[in-house]
Amino acid sequence: MAAVVREAQVPVWLPWPLPRGWLVTGFTTVGDDRTGARAVAVALAGPGLLHGPADLLLVSEEPGVGLGAHFAGLAGPDPGLGFDADPPHVKLEASGPSACHGVSMWAVPSEPDRAAYVGEAKGLWLWTVLFPAEAGALMLECPSLLDLREPGMEVTVPFGAPSPLLDT
Repeated sequence: MAAVVREAQVPVWLPWPLPRGWLVTGFTTVGDDRTGARAVAVALAGPGLLHGPADLLLVSEEPGVGLGAHFAGLAGPDPGLGFDADPPHVKLEASGPSACHGVSMWAVPSEPDRAAYVGEAKGLWLWTVLFPAEAGALMLECPSLLDLREPGMEVTVPFGAPSPLLDT
């Protein structure tokens, strides 16, 4: 986690406090040694609201990178035109010691086994992709997100087994 936070050029979002029973199950980045990580995904797992286990991927990325769209199962690198034509489906609070603001999120078409939402935070895409699709109900809880790159952001994070979702 420390290496991801150090190399990230985009926020490393984490819901905080974590929902009861949830664990961080991995990180992945897109970038290189010269430019740093231009996209970061944080994987989490825990109990779903309706039944059984659930997984959540939080992706922060520069426009055009496509990591969030990949996990959502979209063809292009971004959510496409008109995704935000209607009022937002949910709102998240994105915060850190230096800022706190609401992030409007819209459901976007995705593969049938998942629910995907996208919005903009700090001028970058913020994606949430939840497995199974019913786990999308977790977004109704309006989780607060912390950017782990913010100065003074020292949280003790519980870790679980590595997520196979990051291998796709």
